[in-house]
Amino acid sequence: MPGAAPARPAGSGSLLLGVRHHGPGSARAVQAALDAAAPSAVLIEGPPEGDALVSLAGDAQMRPPVALLAHAVDDPGRAAFWPLAEFSPEWVAIRWALTHDVPVRFIDLPATHSLAFTDGDETPHGETPGSEAGPDPDASARALRIDPLAVLAEAAGYDDAERWWEDVVEHRGAATDPFAPFAAVGEAMTALREEYGDGGHPRDLVREAYMRIQLRAARKEFGDDRVAVVCGAWHVPALGAKTTATADRALLKGLPKVKSEMTWVPWTHHRLARHSGYGAGIDSPGWYGHLFGAPDRPVERWMTKVAGLLREEDLPISSAHVIEAVRLAETLATMRGRPLAGLTETTDAIRAVMCDGSDVPLGLIRDRLIVGDVLGEVPDSAPAVPLQRDLTRLQRSLRLKPEALERELDLDLRKETDAGRSRMLHRLRLLGIGWGEPATGRGSTGTFRESWRLRWEPELYVRVAEAGVWGTTVLSAATAKAESRAVAATALADVTALAEQCLLAELTDALPVVMKALADRAALDADVAHLAQALPALARSLRYGDVRSTDTAALGEVAAGLAERICVGLPPACAGLDADGAAGMREHLDSVHTAIGLLPDTPGRPAGDLPGRWGAVLRKLAARDTVPGVIRGRSARLLLDDGRLPEDEAARLMGLALSPATPPADAAAWIEGFVGGASGGGMLLVHDERLLGLVDTWLTGVPDGSFTDVLPLLRRTFSAYEPGVRRTLGELVRRGPAGGGARPDRSEAGIPGFGAGIDETRADAVLPVVRLLLGGPTDRDLPQPSPEHDDDNDLAGAAR
Repeated sequence: MPGAAPARPAGSGSLLLGVRHHGPGSARAVQAALDAAAPSAVLIEGPPEGDALVSLAGDAQMRPPVALLAHAVDDPGRAAFWPLAEFSPEWVAIRWALTHDVPVRFIDLPATHSLAFTDGDETPHGETPGSEAGPDPDASARALRIDPLAVLAEAAGYDDAERWWEDVVEHRGAATDPFAPFAAVGEAMTALREEYGDGGHPRDLVREAYMRIQLRAARKEFGDDRVAVVCGAWHVPALGAKTTATADRALLKGLPKVKSEMTWVPWTHHRLARHSGYGAGIDSPGWYGHLFGAPDRPVERWMTKVAGLLREEDLPISSAHVIEAVRLAETLATMRGRPLAGLTETTDAIRAVMCDGSDVPLGLIRDRLIVGDVLGEVPDSAPAVPLQRDLTRLQRSLRLKPEALERELDLDLRKETDAGRSRMLHRLRLLGIGWGEPATGRGSTGTFRESWRLRWEPELYVRVAEAGVWGTTVLSAATAKAESRAVAATALADVTALAEQCLLAELTDALPVVMKALADRAALDADVAHLAQALPALARSLRYGDVRSTDTAALGEVAAGLAERICVGLPPACAGLDADGAAGMREHLDSVHTAIGLLPDTPGRPAGDLPGRWGAVLRKLAARDTVPGVIRGRSARLLLDDGRLPEDEAARLMGLALSPATPPADAAAWIEGFVGGASGGGMLLVHDERLLGLVDTWLTGVPDGSFTDVLPLLRRTFSAYEPGVRRTLGELVRRGPAGGGARPDRSEAGIPGFGAGIDETRADAVLPVVRLLLGGPTDRDLPQPSPEHDDDNDLAGAAR
């Protein structure tokens, strides 16, 4: 920059180090400048409430990325974070000060003021590492703001601010004068502030006034030339400006305040990246961390990391790939006029050399390396709400460590540790702390198995602080919240869902309150749809209660009462429904049918009494003409699947529903109920050609004028089938399946789609598998059969 860059701004004896937050180049420059200047005090842009916590940064347990978390005491959801990575200039300055036993202080606007701004106010953090939780300012205000780096990049002829920053800062060698980079950046920012003023950040004027007041106090305490300030480069011109203390105090007059608390919390690289929803100013924290930590040859070391990751995923990457990728990246940098290969060049080289031009492996590289899955750590001595301490204790005792990378967790509830993990995760879900979400397991789907998808996000520390109002431990907080929700619930389905959550979380102290609320709501609710919505959760609760050895007698009585009321009220509730109402009632029919199958027998009543009554309700629904076709068809199908409806009777009902006297739309609805959805209706038609023949005969007889009306229903019904099922149905229809009448004997020749009798050779091929399943000897262990007695033929006959 022309005109020698002074080490310190004119008119100020303080060392103003303007940086880019989370910039490794700025971090290295701050380290060099502090080593050269050896100040007596270091001031850092950040909330002053952090002064009491800054000493923890020197603890051996503290491992970045971490963040200062401030939240309002009366409203923990109103919170703000100030994240710091290993390559953040602020973190480097803190570590330097602690190592050299130099006082270090934060000088930005206190969190007690910044948290008090309403959601409509501009966020008070500007370029600071933190960002206030809550809605952004309105779009018009955001449109007026400028990005200083983008403006400078555009002036230099770059269309990408990240690439410009890499070229002028990250890829340049160490400066001879350690203060020269800061003088150059300060001069550029001065020009921008003269042109754009506050740059669309009016709240910055208040923050800068407070920082100037703190800077004056530090100069008075330590001397004009013994203070170093590490702040965002945007603020350097304002801190070096000549203003009066009176004018600065006038800007701070009347600021709102709230009582706040602050602590350190772990942070993640994902939350440092823009694309993950946190605007910390960088796209690639993993790459920046590599640039900061690599002692030399950063491109070669980066390619080696990438090769190691791809090898872990069983991709054939050799050292030759690494060599060629490095050469290509350097060549691309030369062709593009860059001083060193940057992230763009390395990514292009990796795609071409290691990924064979595919972007699929690059997604893994971006998540694991470019962004990174690092989760920081904070020492146990850091302040925390009691609920957070109890959660930390549970995590350690259950050996379930929070991780930034999403992972699957399969639990066997017969094991005490896994059962404890399940209880903790269910209690956290009830408290709104979404560390884990239930997932579909890869293995057994029985009641003794659970699968979870876990991922810890920094925002969960705020959720823990919010949940702290319910209690000091996870158990007491979950119990208190469950009782409160039970009292406040107005819908029966909400109470039954809460009862299920309480059983899963083993909140035995909350169950009496929940059961009383459940009984009260059930007695007052006469809507069959509401009862049908509530019953499935109760059935699942009874099932899981058996697994967890929980006394569910009272719950069983309520469930049985609901089921009986549904049996009485469902038939009249199904009459006269329109298409939308019928579709909703069909879903209730399915859920109630499943729930009744899970309910245990009620003491004092004959075994199977409730399923028998439910079967009678289904027969009544299947036979009533006033019931919509989709419900009649579904009732018939449920009876058929349970073995309560003979196949001949099912064919008769289908024939009646598809008779010429039935309107085509009603007939199509009956078909949708009988064979639609993911209930295996396609396979039923494949294996019962008589039913398929009835559908085919009806469909070919639909009048032309009505066909377009029923087509959407039919398309919705058959599109739910698997492609193989649809293909088989098409082949059977093309060959001409058997029509109505008696079921054909498939052992006879001439039936389309079936062979002429049993193929003995193909049947014998199943013998080794049958022996393995039965635990019998293999073919090699069996003696050769005698002509009088052939064991293989006997076993083949049994298998057939």
